[in-house]
Amino acid sequence: MPGQDGGVSPPRADLPAPRWLAHLLRTNPAPVPWSGAARAAVAFSVPIAVGYLLGAPAIGALVSAGVLPVVTGDVAGPYRYRATRLGGTVLAAIAGFGIGLVTGADPWLSHPTVVAVAAVSALISAGGNNASFAALQLFVFVTLGTGQAAAGTDIRVAMLCVVTGGLWGLLVALSGWPVHGTSPERKAVAQVYIELAAMHSAPDDATALTSRTQLTTAMNTAYDRLLTARSWLSGRDATYRRLLNLLSATTPAVEASVAMVNAGERAPREVIAHFTDLATAVLADMPLPEPPEPHARPGVGDDLEPADSPAAALYHALTRIDTEQERRRRDRVPWRTKLGEWLDSLTSGPLTWFAAARLTLCVALAELARLIVPLDNSYWITLTVGLVLKPDFGSVFGRAVLRGVGTVVGVGIGAAILGFGADEHGVVLALLVALMGAGVAIGKVRNYGILSAFVTPLIILQMDLTIGGDWGVVVARLADTVAGCVIVLVFGYLLWPGSMRPRVGGRLADVADTVARYVEVSLGPPGEDRMERSRCRRRAYRGLSDLRTAFQQLVVEPSQAGRQAAAWWPAIVALEQVTDAATAVVVTISHGGERPAESDVRLVTAALGELASAVRQARDPGDVELPDTDQLTGVTDQLAAAFDAVRGPDPSRPRFRFRRR
Repeated sequence: MPGQDGGVSPPRADLPAPRWLAHLLRTNPAPVPWSGAARAAVAFSVPIAVGYLLGAPAIGALVSAGVLPVVTGDVAGPYRYRATRLGGTVLAAIAGFGIGLVTGADPWLSHPTVVAVAAVSALISAGGNNASFAALQLFVFVTLGTGQAAAGTDIRVAMLCVVTGGLWGLLVALSGWPVHGTSPERKAVAQVYIELAAMHSAPDDATALTSRTQLTTAMNTAYDRLLTARSWLSGRDATYRRLLNLLSATTPAVEASVAMVNAGERAPREVIAHFTDLATAVLADMPLPEPPEPHARPGVGDDLEPADSPAAALYHALTRIDTEQERRRRDRVPWRTKLGEWLDSLTSGPLTWFAAARLTLCVALAELARLIVPLDNSYWITLTVGLVLKPDFGSVFGRAVLRGVGTVVGVGIGAAILGFGADEHGVVLALLVALMGAGVAIGKVRNYGILSAFVTPLIILQMDLTIGGDWGVVVARLADTVAGCVIVLVFGYLLWPGSMRPRVGGRLADVADTVARYVEVSLGPPGEDRMERSRCRRRAYRGLSDLRTAFQQLVVEPSQAGRQAAAWWPAIVALEQVTDAATAVVVTISHGGERPAESDVRLVTAALGELASAVRQARDPGDVELPDTDQLTGVTDQLAAAFDAVRGPDPSRPRFRFRRR
């Protein structure tokens, strides 16, 4: 099973690097965000250049620092959504910086304030992705503000600089709104067709499975952007409605394509070309091309594909791709409802409070270290703890290691800048800041270590050199980062209860239940509407995609959690292929094929339920009965693989009983 993983598989045992290290150093294969890198380069470097031209480099550096929350928080998506996300992030950063400036001059006031803000930011993080990132910037800029205040920076000037930088960053980030208002959504929908073409063009099954995973990601991204856009937009709602209709109408083609790939088939060239033509038409906002005619079967004269074959289903699905099918307008969620959901998340379980307690403890220890250890302006100890221990940002161990490695590289860059005197030459420094800004934008989507390597010298220039820092600042930052990482690894990871226990099991079980629901709705008795089947399918594939993300976060740990994540990877792959096999049966049913017997569907869902229960209870799954029919052979074969992955093959006892009809 490893190797047919769709992009992420545990390294082979014969590789020289340990499993966790190989995964830790692996970069995310996401496309390089060139436009985002260009915007970041401009946003960071222009204030530096203007500051030197006006003879006030320190002012320019502080304005450049105000851009940081915009660049690190920017995401692809509708412009109004981005404006809301980034606006909230900038406001949080400004508020945090102000609190830090006001309290930073008095250590007995600033240290408790930073600890309290850390606890509040961890609780705010439960409110969703946007709230989480705003909370992080609140904490980061409180810490930076205390550092500036301790160095005697004028409070009013510093606040004005950060506010100006935040507004400048927003202007640069959203500058394309009037011209490319719907461009991100069009790209997201077009990417679905590009991934469909890539999946059918794959030269072998392993590559096709990888493409199928990328197709799932593209579908999730497109739905996220369009549904988010429709919840925020009104004036251009018709445009987004057409794109959402188009994406919804593409679902049958996606299902038929997955069924073909699962059966080892590929679409003919004219279908692949049609997918690329669809992508071009969507990007250019042009009329959609006419679909190709059904392809005759090779070696069977003029006979077309059987009506219930995946190929025939694909051709039929292509004729249904249009923008005319209306969808009900999605209502905007009131802020009171969002607030209620956040409060429910705080009272529904202990996980959020445990994360807040861990962050608060480590920040308190970092602030204590600032008081005890004679390090110059050592606010970076606390800053490192907060960035590494953010509750929803993945593996604590992995982020601590990458932060340390990235900072060492960043310190080298900072030392080189100071050693060659680049900080004394405005043009050279502006160019270097532009390069580092572009590196931050690229690093945030490719690898946290890359991000740390570029953001470290950038913040050194923005914050430390504004208060008269020299090359010794660089060495101090290295010592601060190492101290922060040690605090996190010891008190937030090694000694924190439960941090090294396996945490993938619950998610794997939940996804198995979601797949069971999809099988029940899609293969069970007719009655569920088509939209419900589509929603169940999206939930199943999204759950599998999120499970992959959880695996990537945990497999970088050398603990039992990382070892179990690697051991369960074949079960994740098998569960994906169970879903693909069920989709293939759905396609045959929708084009005239016989629907499986209710009793057979119940056997499959019961087997998935037993798999989920066994994972939750940390036991071997019991023997189950599976249907013995040709129609469900693909589903039962992959279910058997999933059971083997969870309990390990045991030839000494029977695994399944098959019921014939």
